[in-house]
Amino acid sequence: MLYRFRVIDRLPEKPSEAATRGTLVHAVLERLFDAPAAERTAPTARALVPGQWDRLRESRPEVGELFADDPEGERLAQWLAEAERLVERWFSLEDPSRLEPAERELFVEAELDSGLRLRGIIDRVDVAPTGEVRIVDYKTGKAPRPQYAEGALFQMKFYALVVWRLKKVVPRRLQLVYLGSGDVLTYDPVLADLERVERKLLALWEAIRLATETGDWRPRPTKLCGWCDHQAHCPEFGGTPPPYPLPVRAADSGAVAQGRMGPD
Repeated sequence: MLYRFRVIDRLPEKPSEAATRGTLVHAVLERLFDAPAAERTAPTARALVPGQWDRLRESRPEVGELFADDPEGERLAQWLAEAERLVERWFSLEDPSRLEPAERELFVEAELDSGLRLRGIIDRVDVAPTGEVRIVDYKTGKAPRPQYAEGALFQMKFYALVVWRLKKVVPRRLQLVYLGSGDVLTYDPVLADLERVERKLLALWEAIRLATETGDWRPRPTKLCGWCDHQAHCPEFGGTPPPYPLPVRAADSGAVAQGRMGPD
């Protein structure tokens, strides 16, 4: 249902303070590597925050509305200070003076044999002198509990799948850096992991294709629903979706139930 609201109905979404802070912190960590290794210090990184905030407001004026009701700038100052704390915490987890990323904010795209095209933006790619690849993603929230770690790793396995399809190389390590809690989650994938992810993606896309053709979309409630902008349109909250803008056909009687991702 969220896919429909975003991709088909194109309903607007308001920027949030948390997501915007994440964008700001990512920009700072990316720009820090423009400096020589010896200058990649915590004070240098903190000093980048105001300038990157100005650049973000210029490129996305709508984020300025987050603090429209803050004429004295107190809430904005606290928000920027939290961004600086997140940036500083990174230095307790990694040493950027010893890193020379091969890529930053790397856009990747690959087409599967089925014709399904996958796209993503990888925060950082490190390549060892031996050629081994590490994919790194920064998270400004807290690390998930162990029982939910697999969901967090799915994004990283997705990136690994795209890199494998592009370069024919399975990344040696996937690394999630959680600045909110100061944790680092790592996983060393094998080819079988990526093949399972590909099968899940194909099953998911088939469910999306079927829903697109029939207009039969189902909400899938999660804890994130509380932050969703589309509750007024979502049946899960008693809302009514907008009129479906695409032609529809009757669903096949033998169609697989939506939301089922199929066996591994």
